[in-house]
Amino acid sequence: MAKIIKTQININVDLDENRVPETISWTAEDGGVKMEPAKAMLLSLWDHKTQEAARIDLWTKDMPVDEMKKFFHQTLVGMTQTFHRATNDDKMTATMQDFCDYFAEKLELKKS
Repeated sequence: MAKIIKTQININVDLDENRVPETISWTAEDGGVKMEPAKAMLLSLWDHKTQEAARIDLWTKDMPVDEMKKFFHQTLVGMTQTFHRATNDDKMTATMQDFCDYFAEKLELKKS
């Protein structure tokens, strides 16, 4: 029987009086990350019983809109890569990549 190894990833969120995130930081000691600040996070967990994604989407009130656009683009690109690794579906991956390129073009994220 294989040995089970457990690890933890911790996310800390400081909220203001209106429960709006002031700061976000995360720790993953196995990865050498300790209290690393972040301006935004998107977390999805698959619930097998309900067949739904449980999501936590947070960003600090000082997250600049231009950075949020880049964050979304990079997240979409990463999801496209993960989708391909998980499904090996080349056709849909190409479609998703086309959308990522379109998204970057429309938001003028691509450098000339």
